[in-house]
Amino acid sequence: MELVERAAAGVVTMRARARSADADCPYCGSASGRVHGRYIRRLADAAVGGASVVIELLVRRFKCPNPACHAVTFAEQITGLTSPHARYTPLMREQLVSIALALGGRAGARLAGMLGLCVAKDTLLRLVRATPDEPVGRIRVLGVDDFALRKGDSYATILVDLERRRPVDVLPGREAEPLAAWLKGHPEVEIICRDRAGAYAEGARTGAPQAVQVADAWHLWHNLGEAVEKTVSAHHTCVRTAFENTVPTAPPLSDDIWQTPPAPASGMLDVCGRERRLVTRTRERYTAVRQLLDSGSTLEDICRTLQLDRSTVRRFARATGIDELLVKATNRSTILDQYKPYLHQRWNENCHSSAELHQEIVALGFTGSIQTVRRYLRPFKAATAAPPARRPAPRPRRIVRWITTDPGSLTADDAADLKEVRTSCPELDAVTHHVRDFAAMTRDLRGDQLPAWMERVLADDLPALHSLINGLSRDIDAVTAGLSTSWSSGQVEGQVTRAKLLKRQGIGRANLDFLRKRILLRN
Repeated sequence: MELVERAAAGVVTMRARARSADADCPYCGSASGRVHGRYIRRLADAAVGGASVVIELLVRRFKCPNPACHAVTFAEQITGLTSPHARYTPLMREQLVSIALALGGRAGARLAGMLGLCVAKDTLLRLVRATPDEPVGRIRVLGVDDFALRKGDSYATILVDLERRRPVDVLPGREAEPLAAWLKGHPEVEIICRDRAGAYAEGARTGAPQAVQVADAWHLWHNLGEAVEKTVSAHHTCVRTAFENTVPTAPPLSDDIWQTPPAPASGMLDVCGRERRLVTRTRERYTAVRQLLDSGSTLEDICRTLQLDRSTVRRFARATGIDELLVKATNRSTILDQYKPYLHQRWNENCHSSAELHQEIVALGFTGSIQTVRRYLRPFKAATAAPPARRPAPRPRRIVRWITTDPGSLTADDAADLKEVRTSCPELDAVTHHVRDFAAMTRDLRGDQLPAWMERVLADDLPALHSLINGLSRDIDAVTAGLSTSWSSGQVEGQVTRAKLLKRQGIGRANLDFLRKRILLRN
């Protein structure tokens, strides 16, 4: 091989020729030494010192000596350097494929150009699509989950070998049929880890009846948390009443007195004592949605009639009562909350100037207008002193966090507040017992205790948890296996996160086939 020249554009040209006297016909395998003709073939090779390299190869065409062969002539191929119709050497092709798998088309083309590998973004996409898949091999434990290609519109299913910790395939959609068809081609699968989606359960039963289905423990805990949040929202009135009827101990008169926000006397009323517009609107919408549902209207009909978004109508339709919706509507913080104790203190110190108080809390970090302060202080003018700051009731999500946290991990203040919540509401006390029993089952892998736990939950008046129990009963075998084995979908969730990153890198240019290649081939 001979170095010829370095062009002005930074391209190194190298000329080469084969030294063998004959070549084998690629169709019939007959050796031939009869040269029919010659031509120059140009191959792009890996860059040298940042400069592009082009190999000019003198290729010969031979006449096939076998009269029965359909090929009259054939071109010689050099092992390790050429292949039919290829414009790149194997080394450069491998480099380009690695760049495309890591960065995608446009970004990969920019990096390749900086390295001296001139290539178009569309070429990188074609190279990745032409790369063969790695063999799947035998799979014993399979993880299944879905991810959004376009949220709310199209989805895909990722399959992960949990023992080798790598994805093995990506299927279009999230229906049962593609999964069942894939599993029928892999009868060696023994365990299938999945979430509680009904389509995956049906696909696993159809395609791999011999496999044990395992419901992911995290998804079970997440479902329980959602049921607990609904229960806390439904009974938050009891908690609010208990906390607001107790006056907190007087805080020390120091610079940070304003850091503990008080709760208003009633979250349903504004500072003038009138019902909040949000509360009124929530009541009206709930009444209208329930009336249309009782009359037999579908969610789509209600959306068109009330001109509301489907998610809003679905939230009102699924609510167990108006109290659940009002809790979410009234437990909203304002920018003035953390400064209210300071305003109470200064008002009782005979500082009744809204402008002066506004300036003082602005110095403490308040960013609102003086009108906000004036509206809050307006009811105080009719009284001789500011009313005592009522004790704030914990928000529903904070109570849910206390209930679902290991008791040994709660702070002393949180444990005391949770004890008061449980004392004020027997239903929330029962929920706390059930959650801790479920956590012990999950931690100790005692799925055999699940039927007894379900019976205890059904014995209490907890509609949200009863709905959860009904769902668990329809998938009881997989749920029991999920609480009895250490296999979970944790690896699958990690692969889904990685797939979403790859999807965003190629958004708007490549389809599912390209994304699938990147997921399966990118190390």
